[in-house]
Amino acid sequence: MAITHAVRIDAGTDRARPVRTGLDRTRGERDRGIDLVRACCIVGVVVLHAMMVGVTVTATGPVFENASDGTAWIAPLSWALQVMPLFFVIGGFAGLLAYRRHRSHGAPASAFIAARLHRLLLPAVVTIGCVGVALAMLTLAGVPADLVAMAGFRFGQPLWFLGVFLLCQALLPALAAAHERAPLQSIASLASAAVLVDVLRAATGVDALGFLNLVLVWTALQQLGFFLADGSISALSRRVRSLAGVGAAVVLVVTWWTGVYSSDLIANINPPTAALLLVGVAHTALLSLVRERLARLSAHRRVAFVTDFVTRRAMTIYLWHMPVLLAMAGASAVFALTAGVALPAPDSLGWWLGRPLWLGAALTLTALVAMVFARVEAVPTPMATHSRGRITVAVLLGLAAVVLLLVAGTSMTTATLAVLAVLTALRVSRSSSRSERPTIRLLRSDVTGAEVVGASGA
Repeated sequence: MAITHAVRIDAGTDRARPVRTGLDRTRGERDRGIDLVRACCIVGVVVLHAMMVGVTVTATGPVFENASDGTAWIAPLSWALQVMPLFFVIGGFAGLLAYRRHRSHGAPASAFIAARLHRLLLPAVVTIGCVGVALAMLTLAGVPADLVAMAGFRFGQPLWFLGVFLLCQALLPALAAAHERAPLQSIASLASAAVLVDVLRAATGVDALGFLNLVLVWTALQQLGFFLADGSISALSRRVRSLAGVGAAVVLVVTWWTGVYSSDLIANINPPTAALLLVGVAHTALLSLVRERLARLSAHRRVAFVTDFVTRRAMTIYLWHMPVLLAMAGASAVFALTAGVALPAPDSLGWWLGRPLWLGAALTLTALVAMVFARVEAVPTPMATHSRGRITVAVLLGLAAVVLLLVAGTSMTTATLAVLAVLTALRVSRSSSRSERPTIRLLRSDVTGAEVVGASGA
């Protein structure tokens, strides 16, 4: 077995020293247990959003609503399915290892960012384009404008993740350098700034301040993933990790009990609050304690099949699950109107009895759609530009496309503008001349951190 050196933090200092951790992740070995957790996170997001879709038919027509509004079950469900903090921790874990593999092969930071941008935005441009066309067809078919607008708004809501994850990955080389220089200081600075934003938001009553945490909270969680990748968390005793996890959970409960943060962890995501940092610490501590068991579980044939299916299509599943849910809600409304039957009201007994069938259909249809569109996600990464300026422009264009859909909603017009912005971003991120050709070509890259690297023609 290849041995690698990770980073361990010496007591009483912010400097790092190497420790032996086992598999050499810079050589491309996969952590199957981490892949399993990532797959569970993706499935958890689909399940959570499927539970929040509500559709009824009234005398005035179909009504689409958030089925969790005003309910008692969303808070406890959010404690089980609020997996976004863990997803960003895993993103930091995989991203740091991937970036170090890039560097070990002589690739510049621009190539890493371009690969991430390609892997995130190429599937997105297809989804956004298809949804824009579908909304235009609904309008032409005579569907009321308010229903079309609602569908476009609902589709755009989960895209916040695409924008924030893209920003985190674009900042990863700089944050990785900060981690290597002063690991504790870098994460403490981000976490403290996130808490300060919450304090200022509460003191001033200006909720817009909370959106600063779109950067601070998620990059801090990504930074926590760096410690997991370095092996410094695993180097701590099981007792210390257990105390850290339990302590974070206790503090989280206290903040809820005292009214500092909402007991609904979904509400703590828009805008993000420092409560998500506590969730991330608790989840990371638990993950570090059960990694060996997860590795054994992930080796089982059926578990490995599901894990591979989901992780190879992670972005496709995330991007397409909401269009699938919207199509299911629309089909339910059409059926009810055609058959003259009533749909059960959200949170009613009939609604709950139908949840297993609804969730099963949502997962199955999302998987089928992912099988069709996943080939886009597997398109090889083209040669990347060496220009930091071009990469910066490309990232900003990608972020602008997401912000446009989040703020203005998705329509044929905004979808067209977003597609143009994303296509331009992808074009700008490519190498523009023979003199700019990088020393290696990234034949395949994904957001899970699995790269296949080969030599380019010189």
